[in-house]
Amino acid sequence: MIEIEHLTKRYDDTEVVSDVSLSVPKGKIAALVGTSGSGKTTLLRMINRLVEPTSGRVLIGGVDVSTMPPHLLRRRIGYAIQGHGLFPHRTVAQNIATVPRLLKWPEDQVRARVDELLNLFQLDPARFRDRLPHELSGGQQQRVGVARALAARPEVLLMDEPFGALDPLIRAKAQSDLLALQRQLGTTLVIVTHDMEEAVSLGDRIAVMDKGHLLQYAPPAEILKNPATDFVRELIGQDQRPFHLLSLTPVSALVRPGEATGPAIAPGTSARDALAECLWNGRDALPVEGGGIVTLDDLLKHARGTGAATR
Repeated sequence: MIEIEHLTKRYDDTEVVSDVSLSVPKGKIAALVGTSGSGKTTLLRMINRLVEPTSGRVLIGGVDVSTMPPHLLRRRIGYAIQGHGLFPHRTVAQNIATVPRLLKWPEDQVRARVDELLNLFQLDPARFRDRLPHELSGGQQQRVGVARALAARPEVLLMDEPFGALDPLIRAKAQSDLLALQRQLGTTLVIVTHDMEEAVSLGDRIAVMDKGHLLQYAPPAEILKNPATDFVRELIGQDQRPFHLLSLTPVSALVRPGEATGPAIAPGTSARDALAECLWNGRDALPVEGGGIVTLDDLLKHARGTGAATR
């Protein structure tokens, strides 16, 4: 879906993105992760031509984006940024309707799409349609920002640190909601983050960048088990690798026959959460809804990278 070929951006004598090539299949999520100044945001902005590359090219659906007028390209690509970027004097409905109205959708279709998205993001249209951004919580503002980016049904959604301003509890819920929504809509998503845990949680593939260079581009489990460089290893955090690995796997992948006492956990519960439950309550095994158990021993083996396969 997205092909980035030998993309380079240079400002005078400084190369901020250096010969980067990667592809994002249709309906998948690529997480760009790195420290400040690594070039990840510049790379993202070259996809929709907010930044023009010095050399190389970007193709979306096989079409070179440099052949398209920038304003038309950006209407086809959703874009969400940290702090939501809502227009402060426009209502929620007017914010979400921005691109559909630029595309001259009929007004009844615009209204239907606004209400559809508000319902999708669990914001009752009757309550939220006519509110101004300052009347919303931070989490609600962020959801409206993502809804606006999705309003014209783009095949591609770009997100630049979209959850950076949210507190940890709201951020975790926003990440979970985004992942569920992306899977439902099949949108191809590229997200910039400085947080490896967020990259592991969301990305089908992770691109690790440093000083403009792409150091590794691989599925999360591959990066966790086989970091390509010392920088990648440090970014992961040696003490966090077992927990990252556990977060990638639902307990359904580790279920074995048996019985255990106590309340059953859902098959979709992450192995990380199952381990926390075992350790906190001193349990050697947990029953799983639908039958079977997950054992503390299997969870620990998996944390060491010797258990069932991760995504």
